[in-house]
Amino acid sequence: MRFLLVKTSSMGDVIHNLPVATDLARTHPGCRIDWVVEEGFAAIPRLHPAVSRVIPVALRRWRRQPLAPTTWSELSRLRAILREESYDIVIDTQGLLKSALIARMARGRRCGFHRGSAREPLAAALYDERHPVERALHAVERNRRLAARCAGYVLAGPADYGIRAPAQVLPWRPAARYVVLLHATSRDDKLWPEERWVELGKRLADQGATSVLPWGGPVERQRAQRLAATIPGAVAAPPLALEELAAVLAEAWGVVGVDTGLTHLAAALGRPVVGLYCATDPGRTGVYGGSRAVNLGSIGHPPSVAEVLDALGALLD
Repeated sequence: MRFLLVKTSSMGDVIHNLPVATDLARTHPGCRIDWVVEEGFAAIPRLHPAVSRVIPVALRRWRRQPLAPTTWSELSRLRAILREESYDIVIDTQGLLKSALIARMARGRRCGFHRGSAREPLAAALYDERHPVERALHAVERNRRLAARCAGYVLAGPADYGIRAPAQVLPWRPAARYVVLLHATSRDDKLWPEERWVELGKRLADQGATSVLPWGGPVERQRAQRLAATIPGAVAAPPLALEELAAVLAEAWGVVGVDTGLTHLAAALGRPVVGLYCATDPGRTGVYGGSRAVNLGSIGHPPSVAEVLDALGALLD
């Protein structure tokens, strides 16, 4: 069988969809799985051995230049690519109008959430087949249940992200055990206070662990450098591609991260992860890694350093 998955963004949402590829490969041996994803996150489904083809889109870039000739040219090219294959089932687990429109471009039975389950109810009108899925479930399980109902199989066992990080030569990476501190996120209200990162890093140093601080943009880089200058032995990472970040996370002794896609990636790679929540509820979109992941905090109640150390210690025992 041939499946097309439509899950374009954000990074955490894309990671939460990885178990769908694992489930499809298990229940339909030898199937072909293609995946439409935002160009900036294309490296994530490429980590999954069951995904045959990754089809990048540039919805974010196209939105900024809707009338540009390049936008229309790339949209036309996307439609042509999606029409090259005849899919048995097209599964849109995003449930947005934009993702439903992409699914509509493809040839095959288009399936998605029922209007009462979709994030944007209008999206349901564009599917050939619609399925209700409980909204209170974690995003991983919502994706898995929708795909199972679309493709006609029964879910068995816990979620399996199914990915492995590619080998990378990273001379700067600490040789001894290290903990990755994911301090950066998309919204300021999701940030954990810097003084708590410093205290956490110092306590980890007392235990013989090096703190590694990745970053993205200039503001995050400055924060990483400030923290590294204060935490004994800490390393502010150099600029890293997503594949390199995956390799760093995969070899970490543990990971502590705020509500950001990389924290979910660490969980998908099977690392011990403590997720820190300061402005969002982790119930539906928190770190989802079974016994190897713990979510702390909630809206307006950031976790304390002691809580983080206790949770991380329990995971590492």
